[in-house]
Amino acid sequence: MAVATWTISSRLITRNMEKPSSRKPNNRNLLLRYVGLAFQMMATLGLGVFAGYKLDQWIGWRFPVFLIIFSLIALAILLWQIIKDTRRHE
Repeated sequence: MAVATWTISSRLITRNMEKPSSRKPNNRNLLLRYVGLAFQMMATLGLGVFAGYKLDQWIGWRFPVFLIIFSLIALAILLWQIIKDTRRHE
């Protein structure tokens, strides 16, 4: 029984050692993924700020309520997206 357990565990260890490249992404893919995430962050935050600014301008309020609200919503979406993307590829 102990021999069979050792044989199974040695097969699992051997199988995991045969394909290290399939589990670990290379540096170029990581760089491209994070550059794409950075551009997505800038676009989302810019869109939130622009939409809030235009809505405040259209309503005519002195205090930029929608600018602040839309900026905070965009930041919350960005944080959720970053957490989701970084957990998926670990």
